[in-house]
Amino acid sequence: MGSEKYEKIEARYLELEQLLADPQVLADQSRYQKLAKEYSDITPVVATFRSYKETVRHREQARLILEEKHDAEFKELAEGELEELTAKEKQLLDKLNELTNPKKKESDRDLIMEIRAGTGGGEASLFAADLYRMYVKYADRKGWKVEAISSNASETKGLKEVIFSISGKGAERCLKWESGAHRVQRVPETEASGRIHTSAATVAVLFEPEDIDITIDPKDLKIDIFRSSGPGGQSVNTTDSACRITHLPSGLVVTCQDERSQLKNKNKAMRVLRARLMDKIQTERYEKESKDRKMKIGSGDRSEKIRTYNFPDRRVTDHRIGFTTHQLMSVLDGDLDEIVEALIKAEDENEGK
Repeated sequence: MGSEKYEKIEARYLELEQLLADPQVLADQSRYQKLAKEYSDITPVVATFRSYKETVRHREQARLILEEKHDAEFKELAEGELEELTAKEKQLLDKLNELTNPKKKESDRDLIMEIRAGTGGGEASLFAADLYRMYVKYADRKGWKVEAISSNASETKGLKEVIFSISGKGAERCLKWESGAHRVQRVPETEASGRIHTSAATVAVLFEPEDIDITIDPKDLKIDIFRSSGPGGQSVNTTDSACRITHLPSGLVVTCQDERSQLKNKNKAMRVLRARLMDKIQTERYEKESKDRKMKIGSGDRSEKIRTYNFPDRRVTDHRIGFTTHQLMSVLDGDLDEIVEALIKAEDENEGK
């Protein structure tokens, strides 16, 4: 039945119950929080496993009863009960597999997405704005929540950079593929001769860590408060509300100036810093493990060209899996399902090898 895995989880659950009642653990809040989270995470697994074991026991009893001699009516009742218990057993086993599947477990993590205009000047910033609208519309279709964190507009009414968060069921599973270089081929609005230009923007997908996932020592931070620059409007650029946070050990720098409130800018900058720091730690870990693990779709390198949006042919091509659709305008209008489903299928096939 492969229940050994669940027996180990239940044993760990019992161990955690004792640890969380230990005065020494209670005195160490950092350790207590980590153990409490682990306990909370595996509680549904243990509860389901216990229901599964109880169902297996009842199903076995029903089977043994059927082997004895009974009248037809009693036998019919017992057979019906056995059928129900067998179906319930399968449902609980499926639920256990789902609860312990890392893909399912991690598919609801909140994301922070960063889009930056690359080569192509003003046209690249317009394309970055197009990508931002595409993701916002896709999130709206899925019922996910989008929150703007920071943006830097260009003179061409595009975006040099935009940072935003997306949260909702399945957001991670659908959007984790978007990191990399996105390229557009089209005639810019400012191009009088009608020549096709190629521009690019880079997308980074980060995962928002929980408090216990990463700890940042305040002593490692350099926080600068200054006056917001840019259009601003409504007094956003007339007060010292912009915030720049430097994480001294890693050299990571995050600036946020969109809000009028200094505190709001600081909080948003900290969210981005924590996500970038977590991403840096995980990237370094993956690089160390890369020799021993299967390659996933693409390398995750954000300089890697992953997708081209070709306007003359109304074509979108994902270069990692050789997928092409001619529904360019629908894609830019937020209909990413066809591309996302192709990427999910490719990863599932890759992991099955």
